[in-house]
Parts: sequence; C-alpha cells; structure tokens
Amino acid sequence: MRRTHFQILLLAACISQFSCRREQVLGPPKAVPVAESGVLELRLMSFNLRYENPEDLATRSWRERIIGSVRVIRQEKPDVIGVQEAKHGQVADLWASLPDYDFIGNARDDGRRAGEYSGIFFRRDRFEPDPADAGTFWLSDTPEKPGSRSWGNEIPRITSWIRLTDRSTNRGFYIYNTHWDHRNQNSREQSALLLARKIDARRNPDLPVILTGDFNAVENNVAVAYLTGNSARPGTGNHRWENSLIDTYQAVHPSDPERSTLHFWRASPLRGTKVDHILVSRRAQVMDAAIRSQDTPPVSDHYPVTATVRFPPD
Repeated sequence: MRRTHFQILLLAACISQFSCRREQVLGPPKAVPVAESGVLELRLMSFNLRYENPEDLATRSWRERIIGSVRVIRQEKPDVIGVQEAKHGQVADLWASLPDYDFIGNARDDGRRAGEYSGIFFRRDRFEPDPADAGTFWLSDTPEKPGSRSWGNEIPRITSWIRLTDRSTNRGFYIYNTHWDHRNQNSREQSALLLARKIDARRNPDLPVILTGDFNAVENNVAVAYLTGNSARPGTGNHRWENSLIDTYQAVHPSDPERSTLHFWRASPLRGTKVDHILVSRRAQVMDAAIRSQDTPPVSDHYPVTATVRFPPD
C-alpha cells in the first residue's frame, strides 16, 4: 500500500511518541452516547499480522495483505485490537487506513521503531487514554531495559499496555498485549509469571483487565494455564494465581477439538494450534468468541481471534 509523503512524515513523527496525537488532522473525537446501564461492553480482537517479509510474494506480501487486513478490521468492528509482529511500516499503514483508531506501542529492539511491535489500536471516539498509565515492558529479568532478553529466548519479547476510560460509561480498564517466544518454554513460563506480577501491580487494581496476544502456546500449556487458573505456578508445583483470567474462547467453545489459529498458509490448518488468545478478568460475561478463518486468501499466517465481553456495573 502506498503512503503519501505527508502520511509518512506525520506517522514517523507520531508513532513512537504517544503524546503526539492526530487531532490536528482528524479533529477531536466524536461525541458518544451515554450508557445509562453502566455495563461496559467491549468488542476485542487479537491479530498477529505476520511481519513484512520481503520473501513473502504475491498474495502473501504485505502490500497485498494490508487491503484484506483493513477489511477484516472494518467488518469485525473491534473497539480494541492487540496486534503482534507489526513492523513500523505496517503500523503506519494500518494507522493511516484506520482514522477511527489511535495507537500505543513501541518496537521491541530499541523501544522506539526497530523491530516488531506488540501494540494496541483503540477507538479514538470511544476511549480516553491515559499515557501516564501506559507503557511497554520487555519479557526479561530487566523488563524496563529496551531490547533486553533473558530465559533462553534469542529474540526480544515485549508487552505493551495502557489504561483506557470508556467515555460512554466513564469506566476504565487495562489492556495488555503480548507476544511470547516461539521456541523456549522456560521463556514462556517466566513471561507468564512476569505478566501476572505486572497485572497485579497496576495502579488501579480494581479495574478490569484484558490480555491479548500470540502466546506461541496452546491453552493447556502450563504458562497459559497459569494465567487462566488451570495450573499452579510454573516451576514450583504450587500456588495458583489469585487473579487468574478467563479464556474467552474456552468459555464459549469448551468442546471444540479443532481450534486452530496458526496455519502457516496451509489450506487446512493443523488441528489444535490455537496459540492466539484473549483473556479477561473473571468478572466479565463472555458473550461470544471466534476464530476468523474464512478469508481467502488469508490475510496472515495466523487467523485473527475475536471476543465480545461485558463487565457488569461495579
């Protein structure tokens, strides 16, 4: 997808600094109706975009896939999207193509633009972001150090997060978006423990939590199971996480044996390869959850996953 010179300058200036907003171009967010019920209902998506690889040709090239990716987002109408494997140019393309959304995130190699993002798009008309209660941390022993690696993973891995306030209900929530290592199980287990600690330490502990991501692990992997309360603390054999989350897909489709999101461009995905997840606080009511597998040709080598959840009034 071609970008105008103006778009390139605008996005290069803004994308790594969340404080640079687009009101100068798009105007202030539109007014939203007040939800008198106080119910916070959210449409969620986790979407591994497949990084822009020059060896991906024809329909697998990002130039072709950006069109389908935008179409998928427009059709699903998510309020919040966690994206993984997004290079700087891909984030710029999506941001330019989705003027209804704002973006938060930093690239994993240097904390600015180098390497992949695990960033968050959110509806700019509906949510008020708090840039002071947001950030990116590295899945390592030194989580505040950009590019840091520990636990056996050869590639830096990150989580981006932010607190958003819904303008229609004046209710806040936290969204975390992560991408775990694809080779090292110890790294995945340590990432789960770090994520749990970070979530527990959030500034407003009473607010709901949403965790999206490519975990490179299926539901019964001990690292994922720890976050959902189905396994004890990895490496110790005891102590389950007190603030464990709900797996939205499992809540709606507990008996689905065919669940798969990682398909490697195959027409028939490998059975039981659902590594992309949306987890939410236990107060949530999960209204629906799905794997979007119908797009031909596929828009990524992962199928996007979606969920609709409701958080009752406090």
